[in-house]
Amino acid sequence: MSELFTCPKCKEKNNMLEPACWRCVRPFTESEKYDFFVQAKKSEERKELIASLTPEQQYIENIKLAKETTDWSEVSEEDIEKESNKIILTTSFVVAQQDIKHEVDVITAEVVYGMNIFKDLFSSVRDIVGGRSNATQNVLRDARKVVMRELRKEALLIGADAVISIDLDYQELSGGGKNGMLMVVASGTAVTLVS
Repeated sequence: MSELFTCPKCKEKNNMLEPACWRCVRPFTESEKYDFFVQAKKSEERKELIASLTPEQQYIENIKLAKETTDWSEVSEEDIEKESNKIILTTSFVVAQQDIKHEVDVITAEVVYGMNIFKDLFSSVRDIVGGRSNATQNVLRDARKVVMRELRKEALLIGADAVISIDLDYQELSGGGKNGMLMVVASGTAVTLVS
């Protein structure tokens, strides 16, 4: 049985052996601890029930359970990826036609890509003769797609429905005046939406 307890005030995970939340320093009441253990017991029984369902029903129930408990350890990477695709990403401060219920947290995702020697060579030639560097553009595009996928996953794992105010930062990590590594960082505010 998991000993991780979600603080009712700040929604941060805590060890139940601690007397208070590590984040908001709010003491846990005996009633909250009792409720937690009752829920944990129900959760264990529910996992046993899920094991007897069809694969499609198992997927649905596992996702529901993971969202309720914010424990994704029992969900496969493939299913997490599938579910994270439902997370809404926007650079706006609002989500179109939906109301924001709660700001969960500021989240980030980082990706570092290496520019191989041949791409560096062709980029250097482009610097001299001019024109677009398709190789570099492709690396930038791939890095952006991967970092956005990682941002969706981060949002899902903390129980958010969307990420607003997204900002993308690109940085070249180089040494000796040569192209080296490309770092892309995406950040935003994870929010839950009114159903």
